[in-house]
Amino acid sequence: MTLPRKSFAMVQTGNRTLEAQDLAIPEIDADSALLKLEACGICGSDYEQYEGMLRTPTPVIPGHEPLGTIASIGDRAALRWGVDVGDRVAVETMISCRHCPQCLGGTYHLCDHRKIYSYIPTTEAPGLWGGYSQYMYLHPNSVLHPISADLPAEVAVMFNPLGAGFRWAVEMPETQPGDTVVILGPGQRGLASVIACREVGAGTVIVTGLEVDADKLALARDFGADHTIDVDNTDAVRRVKEITQGRGADVVVDVSSYATQPVVDALSMVRAGGRIVLAGVKGFKPVEGLVSDLIVMKEIRLMGAIGVTSSGYKSAIRLLESGKVPIERMHTHNFKLEDADLAIRTLAREVPDDESIHSCLIPSF
Repeated sequence: MTLPRKSFAMVQTGNRTLEAQDLAIPEIDADSALLKLEACGICGSDYEQYEGMLRTPTPVIPGHEPLGTIASIGDRAALRWGVDVGDRVAVETMISCRHCPQCLGGTYHLCDHRKIYSYIPTTEAPGLWGGYSQYMYLHPNSVLHPISADLPAEVAVMFNPLGAGFRWAVEMPETQPGDTVVILGPGQRGLASVIACREVGAGTVIVTGLEVDADKLALARDFGADHTIDVDNTDAVRRVKEITQGRGADVVVDVSSYATQPVVDALSMVRAGGRIVLAGVKGFKPVEGLVSDLIVMKEIRLMGAIGVTSSGYKSAIRLLESGKVPIERMHTHNFKLEDADLAIRTLAREVPDDESIHSCLIPSF
């Protein structure tokens, strides 16, 4: 396969500024590879990066949900990853060192020297990092997951949000069959959490959202939520207590962004001895009204969640390939790569009369 000399990419050069650039496609060695992008998912943290809240370096190619086929690969890399040219793979966003105490202790996603593809500046060789591009360099320490070529790209690329659902709503809180789970936020990761909880046999699933989230809450019910709560018009804490007959939920998962009230509400919604997972970032704002004594007196297990690990991705890919769940109903938009700015603003509800749930960028060649 003859590769072009340049890759078209959308490069963030400042806050809320994406520029189209042609970047050199690097030579690879025996341990690395090049990915030809089929799609790159758009998520809430893309907007936070776009806004400058994450304070990532620039210039940088955003995009941490890449799906594509191997365009070129070194011999040792092919043996290590078990893939070859033409194979379709999902790429984990984290590059870990594999040698620090965190990596050796099994928490590679918290690596002391970790890098995230979409946060590495283009000035760092070989420069072609991030998924908002036609091609992407694959570092030797990357983690790749083969995924069926039979799935449409916009479905296969959901490996990332669905993986988050499995890790945040199932693995971390150890959700068991019969558990009552409250999911705060009906975005793509909230909906993925509904799907994951249903897959492992949760007993009752409750999802909260805003009045403007009516369509998302309806989709949550279609995916298996037993109850949905419009927090603008209903006292969510009281309603959860009613549903659970005063006991509270076994698990509460907060995947809402920016709003801090869900953190406060979670402490009242969860039962004594229950588990809370906080996965929605709040812009480093303090949480007004948080009563820490509730954590103590109820012996709540409170966990922060950042990213997805291999077990979550594998569960997601198995479910996607099974075709058991019509997850394609969550997908609302395909955008051209050059329309990345529009894609991000659509997700953030900045585009009048339009809103996306799950969307992705599709590069043209």
